[in-house]
Amino acid sequence: MEIRQLRDSDYKQVRAIMNDWWGGRQMADMLPKLFFTHFSSTSLIVEQNNKLIGFLIGFYSQTKANEAYIHFVGVAPHYRKQQLGKKMYTHFFNQAIEDGINTVTCITSPVNRTSIEYHKKMGFELVNGDKEIDGVTVHKDYDGVGKDRVLFLKRLDKKEEYRNKQQKDKEE
Repeated sequence: MEIRQLRDSDYKQVRAIMNDWWGGRQMADMLPKLFFTHFSSTSLIVEQNNKLIGFLIGFYSQTKANEAYIHFVGVAPHYRKQQLGKKMYTHFFNQAIEDGINTVTCITSPVNRTSIEYHKKMGFELVNGDKEIDGVTVHKDYDGVGKDRVLFLKRLDKKEEYRNKQQKDKEE
């Protein structure tokens, strides 16, 4: 398995698999080419035997110093439950720490309970919103009218980098 930096040329391959990886949901339009062109240095591709098995699209905020944002993460269905998402997040976190970033944010839809639980297990906190849906705090109309979102925040520190490297050594 190889984790490498995203390239502009990865766009067509990632776009081609997105809807399938999300069970037929129309997700490809949520990841325009601009992310591949402008945020490749902070985004990742994971391949095994030259086959795409995962990706993480993230970037450092232009307006909030020391903050990064993870826009999209995907893992091939046959590779789920194998810690691939955790490896990508950890890789992103460690690079962010090296670059002086101490906060990572991301969002998900309130109906995506799997994502909410996953982010909580990864150490993200839910950011208090202005509405609650099924016991989850959300930000009303965050992405447009009727498009409420759950916001997450994770604070990074040097200790985390050390812990993540220790965990990686144990897994290998």
